[in-house]
Amino acid sequence: MGELYWLKRPIAHRGLHDAGRGIVENSVSAVKAAMRKGIAVEVDLQRAGGDMPVVFHDMTLDRLTNESGPVAARDVGTLRTIPLKDGGDRILSLPDLLDLVGNAVPLLLEVKSNGSRTGTFEANIANLLAGYDGAVAVMSFDPHAVAAFRHHAPDLPRGLVSCRFADGVSKTHLSMVQRFAMRHLLTSVFARPHFVAYDVRALPAVAPLIAKFVAGLPLLAWTVRTQADLERALRYADAPIFEEIAL
Repeated sequence: MGELYWLKRPIAHRGLHDAGRGIVENSVSAVKAAMRKGIAVEVDLQRAGGDMPVVFHDMTLDRLTNESGPVAARDVGTLRTIPLKDGGDRILSLPDLLDLVGNAVPLLLEVKSNGSRTGTFEANIANLLAGYDGAVAVMSFDPHAVAAFRHHAPDLPRGLVSCRFADGVSKTHLSMVQRFAMRHLLTSVFARPHFVAYDVRALPAVAPLIAKFVAGLPLLAWTVRTQADLERALRYADAPIFEEIAL
């Protein structure tokens, strides 16, 4: 696996998006904007029908399109025809994204979870990535999803995403024990991540710093939106996942 040196660089959160200029998050335009500047790209993978991935953040279509209802209720072919609001782009499939990026910049895929333990979604993602020659990694808040990638694609770089879980809103479906385990990265025991992505607002924190300095795992800081965030990320982490600021 090596040191994953290509992860230790600024990464554009959901692409280099700018709603004011009609560049929507997780869109072709956002990815191209990052590529033009040689910036690594992070996007979200959401579950479509048949447990297939599309490049989309939310579980429902309502916020980002003029359609409504669950993303999972529609197949990939149908979703690819749906325009995103406030821009000229349509929803991307994972193969669309891979064809677009090629090996131009590193690609970081945040895998959204619905709590399923079947591993089918992760297996489908791993299969689509199997022939990709570019620098790519997956990550998820769900340690079971990360563990599924360990099973289906052991050589694919995988990361755990975490935070304090202390705002009373984040991941409200989780029990206190689950939040404690995820906050302190105790789920690494079975997920076996190759890197960690931690909420910049929670840094410094013991668990991610142990992961970085003791276990030697790359540490990414999300989501960096201000100069203060950036200074914190550069002090404690290896790279920022950023938006809304110029680097």
